[in-house]
Amino acid sequence: MATVHTPSNTTESAALALVVAAVILLAFLVLYLVGFDQGAISRSGMFMHELMHDGRHLLGLPCH
Repeated sequence: MATVHTPSNTTESAALALVVAAVILLAFLVLYLVGFDQGAISRSGMFMHELMHDGRHLLGLPCH
C-alpha cells in the first residue's frame, strides 16, 4: 500500500513549489553555461573556458 503525503497547509506546498522552481531555473542556467555559452560569460581566464569546454565534451554536445 502506498502512503501519500498531503501538505498540512498551503505554505508548505508553496515553499515546495518555490524550491522546485529554483532547482529547475538553476538547472537551465547550468545547461546554458555549459552547453551554449561558448565562452561569452566565462571571460575570467582560460580556466573557466576550458572547464566549460570539457563539460560540453562530457555531455556529448558539439562544440567544435
